[in-house]
Amino acid sequence: MAFLLASDGRNEDVSGSFRRYRTYLDGVRNEFPASAYGIATSDWYYDATDPRCPHDAWLESCVLNEISSGQREEVRTLSLSVRLLGAYHDRYIELRYPRVFSYSMSISRGEHGQRDWRYDEFRLSKRGNLVHEIEWCGSQETGSWIIEASDVGIDWVLKPISV
Repeated sequence: MAFLLASDGRNEDVSGSFRRYRTYLDGVRNEFPASAYGIATSDWYYDATDPRCPHDAWLESCVLNEISSGQREEVRTLSLSVRLLGAYHDRYIELRYPRVFSYSMSISRGEHGQRDWRYDEFRLSKRGNLVHEIEWCGSQETGSWIIEASDVGIDWVLKPISV
């Protein structure tokens, strides 16, 4: 069940959607990956006036790595890194998914890029893993990502000031 995504009626009841989402997060706190829970329940993550918030950020890069180990490098795992240009264009927002179990990335109108990171939410999958669902949007919906991972971390890198 999603809470904050456009298809779930968020636009008709924004405050109720966030209230139901927070109730959900509180109810699964003990099962939720620690870093993702801290991000999802922070004061800044869903506050579009905070430059650390990814809302309206633009995609800079998305790197999927297949990490190998074992004698023949036969043990394979996936990790994912996403770099966004923050909405205020003063910093980069970097998300890291240390272990990815599944992902789906689609774009329906990519002629002008991925467009804006519009809405997203964190949930638990039926397997107990983190699900991060992201909606991208320009003047129309452009795409969606669903990432199932062990956890997510976030960092910010201030953008150098041009002279």
